[in-house]
Amino acid sequence: MADPQSNARLRADAGAPTSGVIHVRTRLTADFTVISNALAQRRGSAVTVGVAVYILSLPTGTPVSIAALCAHFTEGEILISRALRELEAAGYLERRRERLPTGQIRTRTYFYDVPGGAPQPDPDPDPEEPPEPPKPPRLRKSLAAQRTTPFPEAVTEAAPAPATDRPEKPASLADADPQAVAVLTSLRRVDPRLVLSEREAVRLAPAVTAWLAAGVAPSQITAHLTARLPDHFLTRPAGILAFRLRETPLPAPPPTPLPPTPDRPAVLPFQTCDGCERAFRAPQPGPCRDCRNHLTQERPRAAG
Repeated sequence: MADPQSNARLRADAGAPTSGVIHVRTRLTADFTVISNALAQRRGSAVTVGVAVYILSLPTGTPVSIAALCAHFTEGEILISRALRELEAAGYLERRRERLPTGQIRTRTYFYDVPGGAPQPDPDPDPEEPPEPPKPPRLRKSLAAQRTTPFPEAVTEAAPAPATDRPEKPASLADADPQAVAVLTSLRRVDPRLVLSEREAVRLAPAVTAWLAAGVAPSQITAHLTARLPDHFLTRPAGILAFRLRETPLPAPPPTPLPPTPDRPAVLPFQTCDGCERAFRAPQPGPCRDCRNHLTQERPRAAG
């Protein structure tokens, strides 16, 4: 017997939407990242959201430079750098220049899952060098204000940094080495983009002075600072110059002494021959060699 059939429509599930996306949830217990909806649903570039999600999924200490991000994504440096600037302007990303106990300066990157939120300690800190808890982020006013700042402000330390062998930075341009200032000022003649402010020249002058003390000529310093510069600067020119002057060269070796030269005989003065009046060199005036030989040949004839 045939089964009964009906032409009535099937009733839809009351819990399923009639349009749009239908989520298939899976409860994850490992290898997952918690992301706020404000970041995941952020309007704008999808590259910016993707870069932010990728950085949040990385463990603490993973490099997140432009080169490292370009090695992971298929986008180029322009899109990746633009995404980082948007995240920094929105308060998710913060770059700080911090001074180590050794006196060195390094840039540390902090990423916040909620802009302006209180920082939480990392549940899995690095056992070798646990990072210090970051301070609350300072939101950038605008990208234009960010570009006008030559260098980010360094974090204030509670204890003073130990003394190092580096020369102290002069307080003003008048206290700087005049020869170092002249080298920095002459850079704009080679590349008009290398225009430095007084504050930047004060900061770079000690490094140039150290190069001069190592025996490097001013022309060599100028050639080193202006060679193979990029077509477009992503930062102030002083940052590029500071990077190239970071490592002080070794002092020049002492000059090799020249081998001793043999003593040359003294040059005799010119004399005028008494017979033929021809000039010749002799210690005293008298006849020349030809006249002496002629007189010597005539004397035996006269005696015979």
